[in-house]
Amino acid sequence: MNLHLSEGTVALIELGAIFFVLGFLGRAARKVGISPIPLYLIGGLAFGVGGVIPLGQASEFSATAGEIGVILLLLMLGLEYTAAELVAGMRKSWSAGLLDIALNATPGVIVALVLGWGPTGALVLAGVTYISSSGIAAKVLSDLGRLGNRETPVVLSLLVFEDLAMAVYLPILTAVLAGLGLIGNIQAVIIALTVVGVVLVSALRFGQRVSAIIYNEDREVFLLKLIGAALLVAGLASAMQVSAAVGAFLLGIAISGSIANQAVRLLEPLRDLFAALFFVVFGLNTDPRAIPPVLGWAVLLAVITTVTKLVTGWWAAERAGIARMGRARAGAALVARGEFSIVIVGLAVAAGAVDGRVAALVTTYVLIMAVLGPIAARVVEPVMRRGSRAGRRVRVRSSP
Repeated sequence: MNLHLSEGTVALIELGAIFFVLGFLGRAARKVGISPIPLYLIGGLAFGVGGVIPLGQASEFSATAGEIGVILLLLMLGLEYTAAELVAGMRKSWSAGLLDIALNATPGVIVALVLGWGPTGALVLAGVTYISSSGIAAKVLSDLGRLGNRETPVVLSLLVFEDLAMAVYLPILTAVLAGLGLIGNIQAVIIALTVVGVVLVSALRFGQRVSAIIYNEDREVFLLKLIGAALLVAGLASAMQVSAAVGAFLLGIAISGSIANQAVRLLEPLRDLFAALFFVVFGLNTDPRAIPPVLGWAVLLAVITTVTKLVTGWWAAERAGIARMGRARAGAALVARGEFSIVIVGLAVAAGAVDGRVAALVTTYVLIMAVLGPIAARVVEPVMRRGSRAGRRVRVRSSP
């Protein structure tokens, strides 16, 4: 029997294989107790450019689905916060947030300049090494039963500050990638600050009205209006040189109360599906042969930025009057990098502003940090306890 494999048929087979493999990778990650992001990236590397079995026909749909995945990721992130919480978080954590930027963006800038990637590469890597993974951090805190701990509000305040910093950073990055020049960059900053300010004020005053416009008792209608609004706002934001991801994030902030909670429950499976495709697509477009030359730099960045995040969390928790164990837990909770780091370099690669080495370095770095983050959060308590016991034994022996 002769099989007729048209392009559409091949695309269906490839997509089916991708989804099927993603299911096994997600299951394996949850059994081990780590984020599935590293495994999704590895899956993309295996089936992409220079991989074991390159896929071709499904690439167009996968790329579009990946863009939707970014929008849903940021929309869901915005739904987790209210405008009041964001403003309160800014007031509480602005000093620790500035320290966070200084300590964690600087290593990325230095490595990019040393490798000769210029100001654009430095701006990209600064964001990659700065931003923690809110998704991984929240999951780790939940899995370890630390949501009620005294240091958790400190961690969440820093994550809120980082997300708001991204709302300003991404439009600047978009303007730089588009080659708009100094005036264009200044305009991008002004537009970003204006949009963020208007949305926060509108969300504080008219959040219930925005929620009422989108909400519907029929789940199907509610879902259609929600996704439709997210895509429209993301598209309009992109047209204004404000990142589409930021547009979705700000829409999520504007939806509040019980409607936001219902939206989260409704969108969660879709978010997970399209976000998984986003990470796979990024892996598909990264040549694994480019990883070995940058592996040492990725490890170096991982070591340095693990230490800097630990210092950031420790300092912020200390200012809040939290004991040593809580300070260590706060720092460890911030270590993981993930979705935002990939979003940043994905924008740069799509714009053709950086070469494949940058993508390879970021992929390797995120692979390391997405695994290291949850491990650090789990082992920090036992390590601190052993250190305390050893310190007590030394003091007892040295006492007369």
